[in-house]
Amino acid sequence: QVQLVESGGGLVQPGGSLSLSCAASGTIFSIVAMYWYRQVPGKERELVAGINNGGAADYANSVKGRFSISRDNGANTVYLQMNSLKPEDTGVYYCNGKIYSSMTEWSDVWGQGTQVTVSS
Repeated sequence: QVQLVESGGGLVQPGGSLSLSCAASGTIFSIVAMYWYRQVPGKERELVAGINNGGAADYANSVKGRFSISRDNGANTVYLQMNSLKPEDTGVYYCNGKIYSSMTEWSDVWGQGTQVTVSS
C-alpha cells in the first residue's frame, strides 16, 4: 500500500514564502504524476499544480509565477515552493499521486493535508 505524507505548512504573512513537501512510501513501481490541491471550507478542492514523471509542470492561473512544483524521483518526493503568498492562498493543501505499485496496478493516492494560513 502506498502512502503520501505532507509537511511544511504553517502561518505566514502576506508576501512571505512557504515550502511544502510530500513523500511517497510503500510499494512503488512508478509514479506517473503528482499534484497539489488546496481546499477551503465550503469550496471544492482546487487543483493548484501538477508535475509528470518527465518533470513537465503546470499551474492554476491563480498561482502562476508565484508557485513552483518540483520532484525528486529518487526520493519519491514532490515539493511546492510558494512565494509572494496572498491571503487567498489560505487553505488545506493536499498532495495527490497517480502511483503504480506494480506493472499493472495503480492507485489514486491522497495525503492527509497540511494547513497553510496567510495572514498578518
